[in-house]
Amino acid sequence: MPDESSRSVKRLTDPKALRALAHPIRLRLVGLLRVQGQLTATQASQLLGESSASCSFHLRQLAKYGLVEEAGGGQGRERPWRATAMFTDWPDVADDPKVADAADMLTGVIAEQWFEHLMRWIEAKQDEPEEWQQAAHFGDFALYVTASELAELDKRIRDLLDVYLDRQVRPELRPPGARPVTFLRVAHPFVGMRKPESEEK
Repeated sequence: MPDESSRSVKRLTDPKALRALAHPIRLRLVGLLRVQGQLTATQASQLLGESSASCSFHLRQLAKYGLVEEAGGGQGRERPWRATAMFTDWPDVADDPKVADAADMLTGVIAEQWFEHLMRWIEAKQDEPEEWQQAAHFGDFALYVTASELAELDKRIRDLLDVYLDRQVRPELRPPGARPVTFLRVAHPFVGMRKPESEEK
């Protein structure tokens, strides 16, 4: 039976919450708690290379918007924290310009982090085991699809990934040799490309 905690989603619609999350350290903290499980500010600081005071501050800011919470036990910077959900969701389209601007800002910061993760992998790749070098994906496809077909393609990819989600919260399900992997889903229309003449008529 699927573990619902591995599929839990925190929906953000408050522009203040969106802007609060659109901070590199806070995004890394939320991601760390989702991958590593409960951590104290001190433990998080060691993993992120930030000061424990900074991590403690940003954890409290995240807690204000319900993105993390205290897990109980400990004191001060030795209190453990946990993520309140495994995923964050926000509007793709918003009528309120403040929400739209904040959502775009958050998306942009996340895209920058994705690029940083990719560049770190490229730099470290040659020192990784050959099986992981061969298993890693890098490539793109140019497709002609409708908006509904693109949405359906995304759903099919999500369905394929769904079988691995329980491993996030149930380590006993992870097979030997399993590692945390970032799997990017990015698909959007080309912007600035001229339409074929047959479509312009």
